[in-house]
Amino acid sequence: MKYLYLLLDLSSLSVPFLYSFHPKLKLYKDWKSIGLALFSTMFIFIPWDAIFTSNGFWGFNEAYYLDYRLLGLPIEEWLFFICIPYACIFTFYALLYYFPNLGLSAKNTKIISLLIAFFLVVLGIVYHDRWYTFTVSVYALFCTLAAQKWNPGLLAKFYPIFVVILLPFFLINGTLTGSFIVDEVVWYNNDENIGLRLFTIPVEDTIYAFALLLTNLFLVEFFKKRLFRK
Repeated sequence: MKYLYLLLDLSSLSVPFLYSFHPKLKLYKDWKSIGLALFSTMFIFIPWDAIFTSNGFWGFNEAYYLDYRLLGLPIEEWLFFICIPYACIFTFYALLYYFPNLGLSAKNTKIISLLIAFFLVVLGIVYHDRWYTFTVSVYALFCTLAAQKWNPGLLAKFYPIFVVILLPFFLINGTLTGSFIVDEVVWYNNDENIGLRLFTIPVEDTIYAFALLLTNLFLVEFFKKRLFRK
């Protein structure tokens, strides 16, 4: 099914996009900050993606995407970095709207950040020879420490909400990696990761999702405060 990857992108975006106009949420008012954050993040993740694809660290099944590529990546992969983060950003702010007190204490946030940092350092050292594991560990470590230093309040809310976001993440990424279809949309070279999977999802993908969303939210908050103050 050549349209599968495109349908996954658009279906992930559809409901969050429509509810962005909800009279209480009004997420559309922050589109400038969100759009700038999305495209800024793509400058990090698209080159990373393109380099890994060209080196065979991962790739895409031609049966599930349209025959259009840019920098060696399917157009649907470019859309992925818009649709999926936007859906997650919407979920983050929607949950905060309905549960304004959702969040951890400053002390617990710092403890969790230190534990995550320790885990990522160990993971990166032990698997320094696996490119996906190593690079995603290093980048997620940078994101965690940067957010803890410059916006710990964001992390206090992000940690519990990320656990919730993991549920739709497993559905979408599970489909991409072959949980619910005959073959995978995205394949991985297990020589470049630790080979541990959650269902069909490489465990590194959860770290990747963590870093991708945290980067976007950190930038959204930064742009809202510095460029688009209300």
